[in-house]
Amino acid sequence: MTNASDMPTTTEAEDLARHATKMAKKKAARDRMMAGKEGEKGLIIVHTGAGKGKSSSGFGMILRCIAHEMPCAVVQFIKGAWDTGERRLIEGNFADLCQFHAMGEGFTWETQDKSRDIAAAQRGWEKAKELIRDPEIRFVLLDEINIALRYDYLDIDEVLAFLRDEKPPLTHVCLTGRNAKETLIEAADLVTEMSLIKHPFRSGIKGQAGVEF
Repeated sequence: MTNASDMPTTTEAEDLARHATKMAKKKAARDRMMAGKEGEKGLIIVHTGAGKGKSSSGFGMILRCIAHEMPCAVVQFIKGAWDTGERRLIEGNFADLCQFHAMGEGFTWETQDKSRDIAAAQRGWEKAKELIRDPEIRFVLLDEINIALRYDYLDIDEVLAFLRDEKPPLTHVCLTGRNAKETLIEAADLVTEMSLIKHPFRSGIKGQAGVEF
């Protein structure tokens, strides 16, 4: 038996009705918008900005690919020597679906050797091209490549020409790292800039396992 106190008041009922009408209109508008979206395309995706989350978001998409059983690959341009959680997880459990290539040797201020940094970036780019050309691989994450491009360790025009002319039509490529070149941003299909509001490093707290790596 329904208790009278459980029944909505007139004002509450009106609010519920207004909400239902509003959501119905929003759904209709959304359905109309989605009706015109039919094509498929391999996207060029850029994650940049000073805030945290650029690589993390890229690895989130890698895990989605794995869940869909879509072959994918990672090329890391900076963090080659790092023992990261994502590398452990992928190499230990999903190596059949995701190739993982850590090609970097650390940040440029760690190596302090420009020619060595350039050589490592070039090796990473050659591996990236090999993976992107493979039509079986549906998603390639180029982690921290924007740093190599920022310091001109790689030629941005060559990278853009390759993505334009040689990337298979349905292959997605995600390029992460701060200070993405403007020409890359213009060429990309999807660009996200991570904004920095607060970071514990500024308060003297070092990078935390499970959060930073």
